[in-house]
Amino acid sequence: MSQAAQEPEPVDPDAFRQVMGRLVTGVTVVTTKAGGLDHAMTANAVMSVSLEPLLVVLSVEKEARFHDAVLESGVWGVSILPESARAAAAWLATRGRPLHGQLDRIAHHRGAVTGVALLDDALGTLECHTFDTVGAGDHSLLIGNVRSLTITERPGDALVYYRGAFGVQR
Repeated sequence: MSQAAQEPEPVDPDAFRQVMGRLVTGVTVVTTKAGGLDHAMTANAVMSVSLEPLLVVLSVEKEARFHDAVLESGVWGVSILPESARAAAAWLATRGRPLHGQLDRIAHHRGAVTGVALLDDALGTLECHTFDTVGAGDHSLLIGNVRSLTITERPGDALVYYRGAFGVQR
């Protein structure tokens, strides 16, 4: 006699966050320029996708103001952060911060290909054109074609995110 398959209990979102918080991730600042303004946010959901062509993916919450700006712009930058950029990461992760002048206190320059802001002290940077966008629940996955990159000759310690806090990877 076979037993009927039972539906599992729904996964608790808070428990899901705790489990995913056990996954150490790198910390980046992603940027775009839309409507004449720089838009930036701290992100740890960035990953390499393909070498041919060179693609990366960025996960952006649909409710974030960065979401509409990056969709409008079609170009974006990724700055991989050293431990020394902890204050910049915290500032750009602050919800409700002023949009105007949000990069005034952070040393940055313009990417040669896209013109987006890239952090001066980054361990590495990428400039991307949006290749595709995929809806994923309350987020959009932006797949970017890497058009330019820089790499620091002597990188410092990497800023990481673990269990809801910034840390360091030596």
